[in-house]
Amino acid sequence: MSLLILGGGALGCAVAAYLAERPDWRGRIQVLERDPSYAQASSALSAASIRQQFSTPLNIALSQFGLQVLRAAGPAAALVERGYLYLAGPAQAPALAALQAEQQRLGAATRLMDRAALRARWPWLNLDDIELGAWGEQGEGWFDGWGLLMSLRERARAAGVEFLRGEAQQLERHADDSLAAVHSSLGRLEAERFVLACGAWSAPLAATAGLALPVTARRRSVYAFHSPETAPLAPLLIDPSGLWFRPEGEPGQFICGGTPLDDTPGRPLDPEPDLFEERLWPALAARVPGFESLRPGGAWAGYYEMNDFDHNGLVGAFRDCPNLLLACGFSGHGLQHAPGVGRGLAEWLATGAYQTLDLSPLSPERLRRGERYLERNVI
Repeated sequence: MSLLILGGGALGCAVAAYLAERPDWRGRIQVLERDPSYAQASSALSAASIRQQFSTPLNIALSQFGLQVLRAAGPAAALVERGYLYLAGPAQAPALAALQAEQQRLGAATRLMDRAALRARWPWLNLDDIELGAWGEQGEGWFDGWGLLMSLRERARAAGVEFLRGEAQQLERHADDSLAAVHSSLGRLEAERFVLACGAWSAPLAATAGLALPVTARRRSVYAFHSPETAPLAPLLIDPSGLWFRPEGEPGQFICGGTPLDDTPGRPLDPEPDLFEERLWPALAARVPGFESLRPGGAWAGYYEMNDFDHNGLVGAFRDCPNLLLACGFSGHGLQHAPGVGRGLAEWLATGAYQTLDLSPLSPERLRRGERYLERNVI
């Protein structure tokens, strides 16, 4: 059996690593990646965080496995388990409480906190408009995303995976609708099975074979700033306004982002020029009064591979092209879920079935059926 993985980011490398390490796999695995420097790759440009505060059971389970991988990696992953803190005003509080109860039932170490408990732990917060917070006191935080990507890539290489530097340009199909080859900058590449893991570029490539995927490239900007307010014990905070922020590096250093002013698909990978001053800075100063005198720093942007159907990943085979597996459309949580998705697709490729974690709710067949597996907690 021969397998060609299109895209060498975290998801593609995870599939390659977990499959190549299986003793029951004897086939050839190749990974086609256009830029080994990953200058525009979402895996390299992510703010690299992990949470269990999702609204779908499978995403919670995928994060729990990703957490195991990061903890096992030790210092190389640079995991900081400071937690996510979702804040809610009176209108959002009932929904937050219901979600927290479901997350806790599924094994997430989340804690519901009233205003007094929030103020006692984080006295630097302005909570006048806040009724509840949900905090992941264990198993949530941020990590070295580049380190995870490189570790997955090196695991794959050590297990015999061949990495090809080239760009996939067009998919070629047989008369029976299966995929025959990929036309690339290296020429025509054949395999018996293929995995499409090109992130924000997956849908345009699929379209060359007449396959429609609801995956769009949505720019998300990240801004660094320094503040004399060091916000001790700061978690990754999700504000009702759409703002998020967390510490980064030395005390007083932070990064932040939030709902874009322009969410048109395919915007250039330059930080949105007016978002910080017009929306994020006022929200930062309102939530943390000490941030009023912050000093802006650098900024960068990356793409969410947004699945506009239901904001969840597309994983596995579908009837439109039976030997093509999808691993795309993760809508901002692909990096933290890459280990679990890679392990699951490796199981399916080697045995024809998922063994440790059933990924079938993410099957692309749900597009045909019109059945959404909706993830409501997309940041």
